[in-house]
This record gives sequence, structure tokens and C-alpha cells, in this order.
Amino acid sequence: MGVVIVGASLAGLRTAEALRKGGYDEPITLIGAEPHLPYDRPPLSKEYLSQQISASIPLLRAADSFDELGVDLRLGARATGLDPERRLICMADGDVVPYQKLVIATGADARTVPLGSGLDGLRTLRTLADADLLRADFDRRPSLVVLGGGFIGAEVAAAARKRDLDVHLVELLPAPMSSALGTRVGELLGQLHRDHGVRVYCGVTATRVTGERRVETIELSDGTRLDADVVVMGLGVAPATGWLRDSGLDVTDGVGCEDNLRAVGFPDIYAVGDVARWAHPVFGEQLRVEHWTNANEHADIVASSLLGEPKVAGAVPYVWSDQYDRKIQIVGRPRAGDDVTVLEDQSDGRHVAVYERAGRVVGMLTIDGPRRMLKGRRAISSGASAADLLAVLS
Repeated sequence: MGVVIVGASLAGLRTAEALRKGGYDEPITLIGAEPHLPYDRPPLSKEYLSQQISASIPLLRAADSFDELGVDLRLGARATGLDPERRLICMADGDVVPYQKLVIATGADARTVPLGSGLDGLRTLRTLADADLLRADFDRRPSLVVLGGGFIGAEVAAAARKRDLDVHLVELLPAPMSSALGTRVGELLGQLHRDHGVRVYCGVTATRVTGERRVETIELSDGTRLDADVVVMGLGVAPATGWLRDSGLDVTDGVGCEDNLRAVGFPDIYAVGDVARWAHPVFGEQLRVEHWTNANEHADIVASSLLGEPKVAGAVPYVWSDQYDRKIQIVGRPRAGDDVTVLEDQSDGRHVAVYERAGRVVGMLTIDGPRRMLKGRRAISSGASAADLLAVLS
């Protein structure tokens, strides 16, 4: 039976690769709900959508290399249930898959809101199929409304402007990403969009979408009506744990794990990537991290545990976003309520924000400041104060 990995995206594939690299020679089964070979998600909202790259799938591994990896790859196969007592995974086609060790890597699903049910032109962006639909939409030169100013919404807006589309960005918060970064930093990010021709609406939400067969207008909570051919819901994600509902696992905001990513109370089950929630040793709280780098790091942690050399998942979270000609990087776990110091460089827009909580740096944002970002990551890991970090940044 060996190891069965449910979820054939980044975290699942990297776990299989790390196991083989570490010398694991038992069977590995990699199960993916999508029909495609494992592919990279970050380009979907950036280069792929803006047509900076071709329509070819951004694969994580060449098709002819899976035999070499020695993995039983099952695509287009959706898990619908789990019986940990009998060590069985129930599949949508009625099949059951036995396992010796299980790795849950099902990631997350895009959140939606019930607007204009049944109308064409309502989109999310999580999968390759989503990106293909949206890319085809963009080819028709639509008027676009993006709901949500987080990274996905912001990157969709930026990609659309690169193709010279008419773009409206609607954000419920006072400024984009202000729940995590605070209003001052959120306003800097909102201004970046305004500077590139996006019309930004903050403090409002969508209440109604109208049209006959396709989206035609969208109404906002302040009474504003916007013409729209396409509405993208960039409203964040929810962990894909529906198939685990009756398993007995703790699936409150992801799979509850120990510090080595083993599911609490289930010694033969692990979770990796977006779906895993664990007590982070640096921040002293339960976290679930939806970052590309986190998925890679988790794969190594789980592979080590399965190989009998357990490690603690303690890397400082890091995420980046490419918008227009800017690289936005965030390290740590900033919150809107943290003490924040912002260093603004109005001459070239290379801004830095340092977040402090209980006397130590807990997060940092940079716009076009990669060297400063490395210093921020070290400061968070070492428990430095904001004053200590600011001294080396100046």
C-alpha cells in the first residue's frame, strides 16, 4: 500500500519527490482531482493571464518523468471520503484506495458569493480551467469588475490592465488588504492600481449582478451601478476538507496538525500546504498558510517524518506578488492591529512596512526591496524589535 497522497498540486508532488530523494522505495500513489498533470499556480494570475507566456500548461514536472519518479499517478480522480479506522479513501467513482500512510494535500477552493446565479461571466481563479476561461474572456476585451483586493484580485486586475482592459476593483475593506496590513499600507497598494488606470471602490460590496444570459451590470452597496461583462470573485479561499467531514479529523479551518504536520490523533495521517493548520513555533499560535513557499517547505517536513527523521514546521511564512512593474513581498504574519512603521520613498515607490507585536517584529512588507526583505526575515526568526530592524534598514 505504501504512501498515498491525495492532492496532486505543488505540495503533493513535492512530497512524493522528497520521499524518493530521501530513499523511500515503497509504493507512492498520487491522486489528483483535476485531469491535468501537476502544474504551477502562481503564473495563472500573472504571466498566463496577461499573455506574457503561451497557453501551454506551466507544468511542475515533465510528463515523461513520472515513470522515473516511480509514482502511481491517478488524475481526474476525486476523493469523497476517508475511513481512518480501515485506512481507506473513498473515491467519486465508487472505488476505494487503501493506504499505509496518508498525506492530505488537497489545498483550498475559491470562495464565492451568491450573485447572479446561472449567468455567464461570473468567474473565480484557482485552477487551470478557471484561468483558461478567464483568458478567453479577456480576448473578447470585456469591461471587468474584480471583487476583492487581495493578491488574487489584485493580480487579475494588474494582468487585465496589461492587456489594456477597463477594470473596476471593489473592496469591502477601507483599503486593499487592510485587514492584514492596516489601512495606511493598504492605501499604498490601492494607489498602485489607481496609478495604472484601475477604478478602485473601497468600503463597499457587491449586492446584485444583473443580465439576461450573461453578466451586464453589477450593483454595489452604496448604490453605484457598474457595467460589466465579466466579474471575477477574488474573495480568498477555504481549505478543501469537505471530503474529510465524517473522518473524525479536526478540520476546523484546515486539518489540525502537530508541529511535524501529523494530524492530531491520527499517527498515520499528515497534511501539507494550504490545507494544514499547526502551532507555529515562532508565532506561538495556530496557523494555516496559503503560500507557494509554504507548500514546498511542508513537503520536506512530512517526507522527513515518514522517513523516521521528524522535523518541526517552523519556517517564517513568505509570499510575493508581481503587479505591474512592482514586486510586493510579505514575510511573517502581520496584522492590522500591530504597531507599524512605514518607510515611504516617494521618488521611486520602494516602500517598506515593519510590523511589531509585543515588542518583536512579526511581519514586514516591501515594494521592490528584496535585500531588505531578507533582513526582515532574519529579524522575525531571531525575535528582534522593530527598532533593531529599522536600524539596519536605514
